[in-house]
Amino acid sequence: MAPACITIPMLQGIFPVIPTLFTDQDDPDFDAQRAVVRFALEAGAHGVVFPGVASEYNFLTPDERGALIALVAKEVDGRVPIVGGASAATAEEVIVAGQQAEANGIHHLMIMAPAGLGDDLEAHQRFFSEISTALPDAEIILQNAPSPIGAGLNANAMAELATGNESLTYIKEETLPSGPAITSLLATDSPHLKAIFGGGGARYIIDELDRGALGAMPAVELTDLHVAIWDAHKCGDHPRARELYRLSLPLLVSQAVYRMRFTKYLLKRRGVADALHVRAPLPELDEFTQRDIDLMLSDLQAVFP
Repeated sequence: MAPACITIPMLQGIFPVIPTLFTDQDDPDFDAQRAVVRFALEAGAHGVVFPGVASEYNFLTPDERGALIALVAKEVDGRVPIVGGASAATAEEVIVAGQQAEANGIHHLMIMAPAGLGDDLEAHQRFFSEISTALPDAEIILQNAPSPIGAGLNANAMAELATGNESLTYIKEETLPSGPAITSLLATDSPHLKAIFGGGGARYIIDELDRGALGAMPAVELTDLHVAIWDAHKCGDHPRARELYRLSLPLLVSQAVYRMRFTKYLLKRRGVADALHVRAPLPELDEFTQRDIDLMLSDLQAVFP
């Protein structure tokens, strides 16, 4: 629960991206999935995101995606907002994913500016126009990820997209450096744009919040720590926010390399879920890396239990 000094009139705060948990046989692990959603809620998440890049969304079949988003919606049960990840290479695929989300009562959709459209602003305008026409009730969070994952649009292009499409109400900025882009976006007159979120695993969260971002959408494994950072910053306790931020950085450096393997390993080490299997091609966590992560987690828990 947010401290008394904080009100939440729109999407803001920490919205962890829920990973997809798999069995060792490469099937979705529904029990582990529920456990991770419960962990995020108990950790104080202001909302959740599923499926995103950290959910290995591009390695899910449409049927798996539909079943898993229904599971997340049922587990959350209206307690916090859900952002339905609907990214795909084509508008047609995005619309199908968006319809799956809307069938579960989810109307905030995170959609990546596709890498395949490059910096062709007119192509992106057509892409998002087709989606907003097909899904008129959706509020779109434009996810701007760097190449090769996404198109890596500049701030001017994102501002033009948001200004020209009233369905684009939020932006998740993940290109580097994220801070100047956030400052530039907030200085533009985009009447439909409600807020900017940071991404990048919350590795730059203090700079992003200082510049006016209203939250972050990191991976889930440190949700309680990220919520504590956000709460301290919003309540004006900037020294505490920066102290907690420094505690997060050693682990987030490792997370930047090992991605979903790291997330699932840390969830296991924290007693949340044992499902370690990933579908994405990622570096393995050998014994040296695991030992290093264990030591970093122990250091963190010594001061942030």
